[in-house]
This record gives sequence, structure tokens and C-alpha cells, in this order.
Amino acid sequence: MNIEFTGEIWFWKGPAPWFFVTVPAKESSDLKAISGLVTYGWGVIPVHVRIGGTEWQTSLFPKDDSYLVPIKASVRKAENLELGDTVTVQLEVRL
Repeated sequence: MNIEFTGEIWFWKGPAPWFFVTVPAKESSDLKAISGLVTYGWGVIPVHVRIGGTEWQTSLFPKDDSYLVPIKASVRKAENLELGDTVTVQLEVRL
């Protein structure tokens, strides 16, 4: 499954602070429909991600009725991204 969407980078300052982009509702629903086939624990979904010219592998985190894409510091630096920036995210679900 391949998904592309646009979203805003936001910051979660919990015990382990991270930057994320939230997968929109429709795409999250599509992901939830296949999650049982691809998750490897507590609902996370392994994906290959691309923002701009930067690609990496990570896992989507389930949150309420959506999924979160974690945006690593190295990606933000490589793409010159800041809190509140709008980005186009390309996801490829890995099996």
C-alpha cells in the first residue's frame, strides 16, 4: 500500500519528545483496515517514508483513530524543516 498526503509538523513533548505529522482520517482508516496484516506489536505499522529528497524506514504510531509519522531530527535537518511546516509525505507500507 502506498499513500501520499500533506500535513503539518507538530511537536509532542512527552517523556520522549518527538516531531510528528498526522496521517489524515481517510488514509488512517485505510491503514487501520490492513493493520492486522502488517503490525508487529501494539498496532505500529512499518513503513518506508519520503519527504522531499529524504527517505527512511520507521513505524507509524496509532493514536486515537489516526496514525502518526515520526519525523527524525536528521530528516528535519536534511530538509530544513521546522515546527509548523507543511510537508508532503509519501508512505509505503512494509510487510
